[in-house]
Amino acid sequence: MDKKNALRAGAVTAGTTLMMLLMTSPALALSRDDGDDPGPGLSIAETLGLYVAAPIVLFLVIAGLVMVGDKSRKQQ
Repeated sequence: MDKKNALRAGAVTAGTTLMMLLMTSPALALSRDDGDDPGPGLSIAETLGLYVAAPIVLFLVIAGLVMVGDKSRKQQ
């Protein structure tokens, strides 16, 4: 009975997601709004730095701070 319920739940979820995707309208990004003044685009290096390197560095800094805090608490 669990497999049947899981299959039914998966089908409902997939169907709902498909209907939501089909019913959404496009973003219409080609038509500019009044006052829209986009700046210059990012280079490949800037894009990789902003969306790849920065999150990895931020994660490593936070993980390092957590590990330092954990080690100091265990020594007491």
